[in-house]
Amino acid sequence: MKISLLAVGMRMPAWVDEGFAEYSKRMPPRMPLTLTEVKPEPRAEGKPVARMMEAEAERIRAALPRGSALVVLDERGRDMDTLALAKYLERAQGDGRDLAFVIGGPDGLAPEFKKEAQMLLRLSSMTLPHGLARVLLAEQLYRAVSILGNHPYHRE
Repeated sequence: MKISLLAVGMRMPAWVDEGFAEYSKRMPPRMPLTLTEVKPEPRAEGKPVARMMEAEAERIRAALPRGSALVVLDERGRDMDTLALAKYLERAQGDGRDLAFVIGGPDGLAPEFKKEAQMLLRLSSMTLPHGLARVLLAEQLYRAVSILGNHPYHRE
């Protein structure tokens, strides 16, 4: 099973790129984690926010790996602990589907795009910078995979 992260935003600080790369390289070959950065829509005065979010959604749709189950990160999404995430990954792997996680832009994601998701997932009740969300998600995916492999990275 392949896991993709599609994130609106480019040119992140070095610590974001390094953090994501660290956890990505730890993923096992049977479950690689890749990142695709999606160009944000330029913010212009007078341009409707809904139109900007829809333009970003179109770019995300174009970049989504075909046949992947869509998981959208959203502040109102499902709250999961790491064990539940591990079980979700295990079920997805059993279904034979790849997963695509999506982090939206500064204004979030278009409501119609969110309706296409298999699941809305909340990383935290706190507001997180988008770059930090990339690193946090990568770490949690690695931790969940470690649980599935009985690796001592995760301790109960």
